[in-house]
Amino acid sequence: MSYKYVTLKKEHFITTVTLNNPPANTLSSSCIAELRSLFQELAADDDTRAVIITGEGRFFVAGADIKEFVSKLGDQEQGLALAEGGQALCDEIEALKKPVIAAINGPALGGGLELAMSCHFRIVSDEAVVGLPELKLGLIPAFGGTQRLRNITGTATALDLILTSRTLSAHDAVELKIAQLAVKKEELLKTATAVAASFIEGKSMTSVMRAVECIIQGSNESMEQGLERERKRFAELFLTSDAKEGIHAFVEKRKPDFHHS
Repeated sequence: MSYKYVTLKKEHFITTVTLNNPPANTLSSSCIAELRSLFQELAADDDTRAVIITGEGRFFVAGADIKEFVSKLGDQEQGLALAEGGQALCDEIEALKKPVIAAINGPALGGGLELAMSCHFRIVSDEAVVGLPELKLGLIPAFGGTQRLRNITGTATALDLILTSRTLSAHDAVELKIAQLAVKKEELLKTATAVAASFIEGKSMTSVMRAVECIIQGSNESMEQGLERERKRFAELFLTSDAKEGIHAFVEKRKPDFHHS
């Protein structure tokens, strides 16, 4: 399938999704719809075991397409549809059972930061800034930002960042655990690729996908529910050929030859 707003690169089972919607990679409704279709395809693509999202040019994602809001003002249903579309995209990214890494090459603001926070791991370049400035527009974050930022930083810090609308440097984003690593811009994709490879190389995707599911879904469940899910997925793996291969390889002191089944 051809795409209008993204370019794809697949190498060593890692798919790099580069947002390319100049000048600032804003998330219009049509861009969001395309990304949703893309991630549904990646979920079913056996040749994709990890995903990297980055931006073309100076921006990661400057935010939602604010110009698109003008014609929708005064219509509550239109506002609800905008929020639902953005939340659906971020929910689908977060729920992907394959590791998703945001390589934040430049400003990630508003919907851009919300998109990044839906990824499982975030790396920022030293030229990146992040923030949720929606209150300056008389709005609030609506692609999941109020909830994901609170889950990452805690309530007080989320209130601070959203109510002040201030932006953070790459260093500050790491300090607050909004990102896990900060690197020089020229090292960003190389680092993201190395991280993605470390998540999947030498491992069975049958276990990788269940681990991602347990961690991500468990964050929205009670401890009891999360532990129940963990028990069930662990037991399911006992039926797989990869678990049999992994255990025998360990006992025989050799590298496993996984077939991801």
